[in-house]
Amino acid sequence: MSESTATCTRYLALGDSYTIGEGVPSAGTWPFQLAAALRAQGLQLDDPQVIATTGWTTDELAAAIDAQAPEGPYALVSLLIGVNNQYRGRPLAEYRQQFEQLLQRAIALAGEDPRRVLVLSTPDWGITPYAQQHGRDAAQVAREIDDFNAAEQACCGDYGVAFVDITGISRDRGDDAAMLVEDGLHPSARMYQRWADAALPVAAGLLRAASTT
Repeated sequence: MSESTATCTRYLALGDSYTIGEGVPSAGTWPFQLAAALRAQGLQLDDPQVIATTGWTTDELAAAIDAQAPEGPYALVSLLIGVNNQYRGRPLAEYRQQFEQLLQRAIALAGEDPRRVLVLSTPDWGITPYAQQHGRDAAQVAREIDDFNAAEQACCGDYGVAFVDITGISRDRGDDAAMLVEDGLHPSARMYQRWADAALPVAAGLLRAASTT
């Protein structure tokens, strides 16, 4: 690992509405909450540079990375992407291929060090009031989300990348008004805090391990 990777404190967060935090101030999103929590543990990490927009699929995120051309290395790169592929009924095989390509790019941006990459699973939006109001089959959404997450987790295993499963958290009180913003679909800062809490020990362990080599 290069010295520049070992000493940098930059954080890149890649994703969609769940990363940019639709309806939530930046400080309330899970990447910003995670960075703050890591600093509270004495780890040096900047607030994230975010490449994410509500509605993005895997290929749209890839195009945005091309357009914005972030320059590594980053001390930490997080990736949370997939819900819009599922929402639009895009094929699982296509998702698996495009997710792998994004994971490869995340690793490259982390100085070719997979220990500096963190993937969060896709949350389950099927239990939200929005899904109910739009007549979506919660059981079908759950099955498809689980299939997408299984593909993510397997890919992460192949590349030695940490995978944090927050899907169960999203299903716990995921229909509670306090855990959602006004649209009844996107998480509130309180739900994002729960995701950040789940990611914190993993991210801290990654940063400490990577900094010792």
